[in-house]
Amino acid sequence: MKVVWTNGCFDILHRGHIGLLKYAKSLGDYLVVGIDDDKRIKASKGKDRPFNCLEDRVEMLRSIRYVDDVVEFNCDSELDTQVLLSGAEIIVVGSDYENKKVIGSRHVKEVKFYRKIDGYSTTKILERSSGR
Repeated sequence: MKVVWTNGCFDILHRGHIGLLKYAKSLGDYLVVGIDDDKRIKASKGKDRPFNCLEDRVEMLRSIRYVDDVVEFNCDSELDTQVLLSGAEIIVVGSDYENKKVIGSRHVKEVKFYRKIDGYSTTKILERSSGR
């Protein structure tokens, strides 16, 4: 069985997230999704984030047919460990990570890049809804 890994915040699910998950699942038999905990998101994205709490974000991901397992992490070293424990052969990340360090990549055979869909971003959605 080929295991694939992807991770992110998945704060407000949108078409771009679904495309990523569908693509990642197409590369293997079992998709594990790592999800940043609330404290990690707040530290990286600001005091008003996440919009949805970890429990809600996990439940939404688990309801998506492409997702086989969801695991949380709170720091880079825990992310690295979770990739190792998953047994993944492939990591899928957004194309914005090309030529950047991909945490956990040392544990897999291959890193694949998903070309993001223009205009889909949780940050942009929240900015539009607040009138920023």
